[in-house]
Amino acid sequence: MKTNAIETPDVLTAPALVENRKKSITIGLPKSSGANEKRFPLTPEGAAVLVDMGLKILIEKDAGRTIHYSDSAYTRAGAHICGRDETLKADIVIHLEPLPEGDIRKMKRGAVLLSLLSLCRQSKRTVKALTEMKICAVALDLIADKADNRPFADILEEIDGRASIAIAASLLADAIHGKGILLGGVAGVVPCEVLIVGSGIAATAAARSASGTGALVRIFDNDVYRLRAATRELGPWAVGSALHPKVLHNALRSADIVIYTEINDIFTIGADVVADMKRGVVVFDLTHDCGKAFPSLPCVDLVDAVPEITTARCCYVNAGSAVPRTVAMALSNTLLTLIRDILACDGADNAVKLLPGIRKAVYTFMGKTVNPEIAAIAGMRPVDINLFLTLS
Repeated sequence: MKTNAIETPDVLTAPALVENRKKSITIGLPKSSGANEKRFPLTPEGAAVLVDMGLKILIEKDAGRTIHYSDSAYTRAGAHICGRDETLKADIVIHLEPLPEGDIRKMKRGAVLLSLLSLCRQSKRTVKALTEMKICAVALDLIADKADNRPFADILEEIDGRASIAIAASLLADAIHGKGILLGGVAGVVPCEVLIVGSGIAATAAARSASGTGALVRIFDNDVYRLRAATRELGPWAVGSALHPKVLHNALRSADIVIYTEINDIFTIGADVVADMKRGVVVFDLTHDCGKAFPSLPCVDLVDAVPEITTARCCYVNAGSAVPRTVAMALSNTLLTLIRDILACDGADNAVKLLPGIRKAVYTFMGKTVNPEIAAIAGMRPVDINLFLTLS
């Protein structure tokens, strides 16, 4: 069954800003509700720009503490510091991790929630709450521009890639808990080996950082065209290889750092392969699957204290949370563009209709799940969002 296509204007030719509508919109930013999220999406500088647009910015008390910004910094930017419940009553609520069920039920009915998709942290109860409150939930990391780039996801992947190498270098150099070695070595000393699975943005960012220190970098991917593009960009400092199991297994034996990033056909690295890896190897999973690439290794969130890596192998996840202020500055810049686009369309509902890059990121809409993966978590049948839009 064919669905009527919706003509979508360029953002630059979208409807002009409507002053009265613009001034009526409130944006709420509650504090992170979980221990595994230190990132916060808005800096005081970003808040000042949004206030200048005529928006009312509501920020929960101490929400910026994890990125080392005080409430007074946001107040000077024109934002309002308030309680959590008031931020949840805003027209648009921004919260990077999935909101708890209780918070969702405090939101304004039909409001907009901007968050990361975070499939491994979604639950049936939270999705049900979103549909019952008729929340228009939009996954920031699925939003795409006209060229099909994903600005939020791409910047987070780049940060994850660079952060993983910085953290790994620190762990290896630790003379007490690590091996007391330099990532890049010195004259007469062989540098460390960095093995990267995947060749996307996170992989190339990690490879560029590692090769800059003088480390030996090997990249594996099952997409030869993407691998070719990555190695061409990186130059002779990174060696690319197709994902042949025996070749990968041999490379894992000698690697000092292993970084697993998003690839087309996800596979796991089993306990038998892990057993052959070096003592003290530093392992990262930068995918959205929360460490499932290494099922035999305990998963350690980098929000928590780093354990001794000499006693037992582990898999580190959530690398970006180790540098939350960098994430805040990057997300703040990207968020300003998104809010401008929403205002140019005279509200989020129109933005969903007019901008396909936002429409494809919606996962609950008008009381229904419109994303197949979210629907599967909730045990619901997904509905094509275009059916709602063609009838409205």
